Amino acid sequence: MLTALLAATTPVAKATAAAIKLTPQQLQQMLQNQPALNYQHQTPLQEHAAWLTHTLAGFFIVAALSLIGLLAVQTTKQEGLSGTIGGRVDSAYRGRLGFEGQIARVTGVVAITFVVIATLVSLSGI
Repeated sequence: MLTALLAATTPVAKATAAAIKLTPQQLQQMLQNQPALNYQHQTPLQEHAAWLTHTLAGFFIVAALSLIGLLAVQTTKQEGLSGTIGGRVDSAYRGRLGFEGQIARVTGVVAITFVVIATLVSLSGI
């Protein structure tokens, strides 16, 4: 019985049982009390609403890629030493936003969305 039980276990369990001279009942009890090696803990959200965690992960990837794209498209005007020395020309009259202003506004919205989704993803446990 002991040899059949030892044959079905790992080499570490075999060596341990042989070294401390366990009885077959003791070895069987020890093996039954061992946690499963491939057990993965899942949060309640992952157990009951896996579709939601996958959807959040998808939105997270889309928000990250769009944020990267929007930041790459923006131009850098009035920055650095030339912007500091030359100053910035603004008028008190604020008309319609140009293309750069619209991209800056959309980038801000996407950045806030990215942070909110990142927080939700981290709280969901994925």
